[in-house]
Parts: sequence; structure tokens; C-alpha cells
Amino acid sequence: MNRNAEMDDSSLWRNARLATLREDLGPLGIIEKGAVAVRGGRIVYAGAEDDLPSDLSSADQVIDCEGRWMTPALIDCHTHLVHGGNRAREFQLRLEGATYEEIARAGGGIVSTVKATNALSVEELVAAALPRLDALLLEGVSTVEVKSGYGLNIDAELKMLRAARQLERLRPVRIVTSYLAAHATPPEYKGRNADYIDDVVLPGLSQAHAEGLVDAVDGFCEGIAFSPAEMARVFDGARALGLPVKLHAEQLSNLGGAKLAASYGALSADHLEYLDADGAAAMAKAGTVAVLLPGAFYTLRETQLPPVETLRTAGTRIAVATDCNPGTSPLTSLLLTMNMSATRVRLTLEECLAGVTREAARALGILQETGTLEAGKSADLALWNIEAPAELIYRIGLNPLSERVFKGERIAR
Repeated sequence: MNRNAEMDDSSLWRNARLATLREDLGPLGIIEKGAVAVRGGRIVYAGAEDDLPSDLSSADQVIDCEGRWMTPALIDCHTHLVHGGNRAREFQLRLEGATYEEIARAGGGIVSTVKATNALSVEELVAAALPRLDALLLEGVSTVEVKSGYGLNIDAELKMLRAARQLERLRPVRIVTSYLAAHATPPEYKGRNADYIDDVVLPGLSQAHAEGLVDAVDGFCEGIAFSPAEMARVFDGARALGLPVKLHAEQLSNLGGAKLAASYGALSADHLEYLDADGAAAMAKAGTVAVLLPGAFYTLRETQLPPVETLRTAGTRIAVATDCNPGTSPLTSLLLTMNMSATRVRLTLEECLAGVTREAARALGILQETGTLEAGKSADLALWNIEAPAELIYRIGLNPLSERVFKGERIAR
């Protein structure tokens, strides 16, 4: 991947077929012969080339897209990218019939990754994460959400978040962090979730916030993790600090986590295989995005599909993400994630593409900054060697990216 030494003050991409993802322009917001003008790293025009203002028709750099398709750069809005080790052995156990719950209760799952993560320094965590991040960037990704949650003690949770912040300094990418200390209870706190919240989750959150390490607060609401009442305490702590929340909810059962998240105005509730109509309606009313994670569904060989029709009926916004993590979704391809979303979850073309652009940005609370092609937003663009947008979802194992643009900077594949 090559980076230009300096970002041009102004650039013009012309002769492009735009999928702007603007909702006011119909499905995908398509403009057949379009142009995108950029100044100072921000879009100043995205529309029909024939309507390009004359003062924008010349630029320091003019790029002929030769009829290629351009979309907003992709966004992976749910990952556990920073971690140590892998869980290939647990993958083998699942192939032999063990369930996710059985592995977790036997000391595997999240807790097994904690040991590997705690053994690494910040620098080592960064080095381990970079290949995973680079795989995403090579597919046109501009923004990646990264969670903590494999430390389960204050120092280690902060270490993970510091590593996540460093990724943004080493690669042309926007990193959004989520504090996920309420991911699991470490062995020394077994059966004492309340004490763990008091001793680790809440004081760690205060320290992370003071250090500028956290953009949102997450948790895992499930029978093997934390109850809705316990998560409410964490969310109260987030609210006191002025931080938005999100939640892993209804993945293995329906505990009402999505309704809880919606009651706090959560940015998103994620997984949602066991979501009911009341939960979907509550999310729609609160503007809480449903983030579907087909990689985990696929890896765990689940049979309970997310209730897509229920979400559609309620009017709940839908995003999709890799859930990149060492145990239940070792996935570093957002293109493959879209294919899984279509073939397994049965999302439409528009839902898939919106799910990794506009709605993913909404799920991170950054839609005002990125996620669509329109004036005022960051110039985060992806140029594709395709004949139609459906190819981005239809093909398996082929990366048609021609060029990625981040904040106006051209980055060759």
C-alpha cells in the first residue's frame, strides 16, 4: 500500500459512476456520470458532472475515473481487532460438537484470550493488530471501530485502548474506540459480577475517559456475561461521563438487552439473533442501529437467524460488520461480510452497502463526518473495478478495489 507524501489541496474525480448512499436520491443514491470535488480533505461537491460549478472544474489534481464506480469508503463498525493469540483450538472443539457456552464455562472463550492479551505490551498488541487492520484497509475501509474487553483488569483494558489509538497514527484510518470491560467476568470474580463492576469496570472507565481513550461504552448482555440490571449500572456510569453506549445483545437468548440499550439512546445493539418485535420497535424509536454480525453466525454454525423482517417492519436501521475477533469471528474481510449478509441473512443489495457505509457510520455516531458522498463530509472514498454495485456483494474472494481515498489522500491498493 502506497501513500502520497503530501495531500493535495484540491482534487477532482470526474467521469465516475457514483453510489452516494444519499437517501434523498433513491436506492444507493446513484449518479451515473458524476464528479467529486475535494478541498482540504473534505468533499465540496458530489453530484452530476454536468452540474459541477465552474470554480471547481479545475483542481491541483484531476483524476479520470474512466467510468468506474465510486462509493463512500467502507466502515467496519464492530471489531475486536486488538488482542493477543488465537483460538484455533476452540474452533476445532466446536467442529467436534462443543457449544460456545460449554467452551466459555470450561474456561475457554473470552477468558482464554485474556491471558494471551495480558501477556503482550502495547507495542506488541499493535504489531499483532496491524496485519488484521491492513487486510481491512486493502478492501476500501476507512473507519474501524475497535473494542477493549480482553484485559478484564484496569491496566490491561487501558493497554488495549492505547494500542487502538496507536493504530490511527500508523495507518491512514479513522479508529473509533469502545470500552468493553463488561465483556466477561475474570476467574477471580466468578459469581461476583457486581464486585467486578465496582472494582474494575467503572473505575477503569473513569481512567479511560480521563486519558481520552474511549469514544463509547459497550457490554455483553447475556446469561454467560452480564444481566440487564448489571449493564444498566455500567450505562449509568457512561451517562455520567457524557459517553454514548452500545451493547452486545440477544445473541444467544432474549434477555431484553436491546430494549435496555434503546432506553439509554444507544448508538447500536449488536448480534440480535433472538431479538423480538418489542425490542426492534424500541430500537427504531430510539434511533438505535441494529448491527448484524454474520461472521459470528457463520463461525458458530448458528441456526437462529437475526429477525430481519421484524427489523424492517419496525423501521430499525441495519448495519453489518465483521465482528473480527479470535474466537467467534476470525474475519478480516468486509466484502465477504456483505456476501454473508446477503446469502445467509438475506439482506438486500442496498441494505448490504448501506450497512457498511451510511448505517455503519450512524452506528458509530459519526454520520455527520463520513458514510455518504456529499458536500461537507470527509473525503473518504472507494473506487472500484466493477460493472455494477452488486459485484461488491456477489463475488467471493475477489477484491475489485482500484483506489482508496482517506481524508482526500489517495492511497493505491
